[in-house]
Amino acid sequence: MDIRVLQYFLAVARDESISKAAQTLHMTQPPLSRQLKDLEKELGKQLLIRGSKKITLTEDGMLLRKRAEELVDLMEKTKAELTSSNENINGEIYIGCGETEAISFLAQAARNLQKDHPLIHYHIYSGDAERVLEKLDKGLIDFGLLVNPADLNNYDYIRLPMKDIWGVLMKKDSPLAEKEKIEAEDLWDQPLILSHQTSTNKEMTFWLKTDISKLNVVATYDLVYNAAQFAKNGFGYVIALDRLINTTGDSELCFRPLFPALQAELCIVWKKYQVLSRASNAFLQQLQQELDNHR
Repeated sequence: MDIRVLQYFLAVARDESISKAAQTLHMTQPPLSRQLKDLEKELGKQLLIRGSKKITLTEDGMLLRKRAEELVDLMEKTKAELTSSNENINGEIYIGCGETEAISFLAQAARNLQKDHPLIHYHIYSGDAERVLEKLDKGLIDFGLLVNPADLNNYDYIRLPMKDIWGVLMKKDSPLAEKEKIEAEDLWDQPLILSHQTSTNKEMTFWLKTDISKLNVVATYDLVYNAAQFAKNGFGYVIALDRLINTTGDSELCFRPLFPALQAELCIVWKKYQVLSRASNAFLQQLQQELDNHR
């Protein structure tokens, strides 16, 4: 498969039209159609359903779209790394991270590095540890900021000195809001809103003193902002990390820490034995300098 043909395929998938994609690609329609048919022949799969009004993807086409996006992203990332100069470091740094206030530590490092190397650009992706590590393993990101990482054997990493605190996000007029701290027994009969990652968090299961499957989990979430909207409407209690949602002033929400206290460890990880780009290596050195200053 030629990377150029994959770019053609992605353009058609995006525009849902061969004619529109041809205009976007500044080429005529017949050679574009021929390239796509040759791609289907090469793979032995139908990728496109050519309707009268628009093009849609088959199941195989949707799989190829996902993989093609990853390949094209990796190609662009590699090209940027190879074309950066030694004298003036430039390039792209890709970071995947879970929701944590510790992202401000990375932002501080990026700001300080920008003073000497203003041509470095950053791309931030959000997701739980599983998704971040998947992108890291495929080479689509350079660093991951993980909350409570489970297995780091395949990665180099830096443990951050700060820790996040687990607690419960709820409406200020909720019955549990009267308590200063939340104990496991307080949650056993309550409607709970949990992050997808919480269900596999051994420390959380241990703290709850019961299997999560036995609790009244009314919703799960990826982004705590979305979960907070459900909490505002009294739909349930959100188990989340502190300092992600504003609970001060006129906010309808409040946050109560768990008791006994449950903290989340934070790590910055990258692939073991990976040869970092000049931009990524400069960023890693800056992170280590920020840590030294923090101690």
